Amino acid sequence: MIDASSPVPKYVQLRALLVDLIDEAGAEPDAPMPSERELCQRYGLSRMTVRQAVDQLVSEGRLYRVPGKGTFVARPKIDMPLRLSSSFTAEMKARGLTPGAVDIDHRTVPASGHVARALGLGAGAYVHVLERLRTADGTPMAVERCHIPASLAPDLLTFRLAGQSLYDLLERRYGITFDSGDQTVEAAIATPLDAELLQLPQPSPVLLLRRRSYLKSTCAELTESTYRADRYQLHTTLDLPRQP
Repeated sequence: MIDASSPVPKYVQLRALLVDLIDEAGAEPDAPMPSERELCQRYGLSRMTVRQAVDQLVSEGRLYRVPGKGTFVARPKIDMPLRLSSSFTAEMKARGLTPGAVDIDHRTVPASGHVARALGLGAGAYVHVLERLRTADGTPMAVERCHIPASLAPDLLTFRLAGQSLYDLLERRYGITFDSGDQTVEAAIATPLDAELLQLPQPSPVLLLRRRSYLKSTCAELTESTYRADRYQLHTTLDLPRQP
């Protein structure tokens, strides 16, 4: 119950109780939550306090609202390992989700300055740019913008990428198998275009991923992706030193 004498704000206490309700009760995704009125009566709280707690859980991606219907349990966030070793397609399949891709645009253009530097290309070198909306079980998850030197895969844009892994295609068609890579992750606010594609309200937080993949020490791919922060959480493991 809520402890009125505690220095912890009441909405923070309620948030913890609601997290327990979601986690310990094993609430299924899309299960309805008690209404704000019910929570007010159950815990003896004001409507403002209850709304503050629920708003926080919505912003964290634990709950979601449907106007006119109520508040529901959101699907668990997908762990994004900081050491990625496979494609989006493989990651989704490993979690029992059906991966998908919607082609937004594809073109062959001279590399911009930062793309040319990332790929180690000379001025004016051409790159294929592939923009796709990545989905899991039909839900938009990420906007992906991939840059590949045109010299490595001359006719790449003649292939339809929807429904297949780009990495698989590169390996089968061109013998390109990436053997290493690096990646950075930073927080940002979705651009109006990405928010619309990801079906997010504005403003919404997102994760920006910038990945470079290497073929025998040569950078052969630069991918810049916008991931929904309400559906992903970063995950890593720690190697702790042994205590003497």
